[in-house]
Amino acid sequence: MKILFTKSLDQEKVSEKLGAVTLSGVEVSVDFVEVIKTEFIKTKSFGLKNSSLIFTSVNGVKAFFENGFLPNENFTEPKNYNKIYVVGSQTKKELRKYNFGTFKLCKNANELSHFITENSVNEKFLHFCGNIALDILDEKLPLQNISYKKIPVYKTELLYPKIDEKYQAIVFFSPSGVRSFVKFNQLDGMKIFSIGKTTTSELEKLTDNKIITSSKNTLADLLNLIKINI
Repeated sequence: MKILFTKSLDQEKVSEKLGAVTLSGVEVSVDFVEVIKTEFIKTKSFGLKNSSLIFTSVNGVKAFFENGFLPNENFTEPKNYNKIYVVGSQTKKELRKYNFGTFKLCKNANELSHFITENSVNEKFLHFCGNIALDILDEKLPLQNISYKKIPVYKTELLYPKIDEKYQAIVFFSPSGVRSFVKFNQLDGMKIFSIGKTTTSELEKLTDNKIITSSKNTLADLLNLIKINI
């Protein structure tokens, strides 16, 4: 069983999580290919005042601080306080590296949009994201008259790799990664694993294959799914 990960990961950690070379009597090997690359966009920082901040990726967090932005988590200054909303546990962990907490953690953008429309309609939102971020929030929040603005702080380039080797399973981590891979490669006959619902939604546009999706949107959960479904 040959598995292709559409992202560079630590091979030792992946192999260790999958349980060595042989899994359920099946010999397993893993390869990695980068299907996208990201680059920070130089953006002049500005005052965040009392805006609520949204981060939907690790790169969004990194680029935010790289550009000199600084949230205010001081509750004693309500006019300048910034609530921070994030999608994904890895995004939350990245914020912790900069010593900032999270007001609300959601698994995906759809879940976040529901939470905001039900609980935070009077807030003003700034979404620090990539240049090709999904439009879920952009489509849903303004319909509820919620103030929402995207601030692109990094750009994503699709690399469109051509894979000649044959694999029995493939693992995807983002909708843009899906679009990059399928331009020159087929999914027919492959077991497909996905990091979460938004990535799965992109895959469903392109294949009728069964897609095994992580419910926790984490690499650890995804590797566990691979282990029990090979």
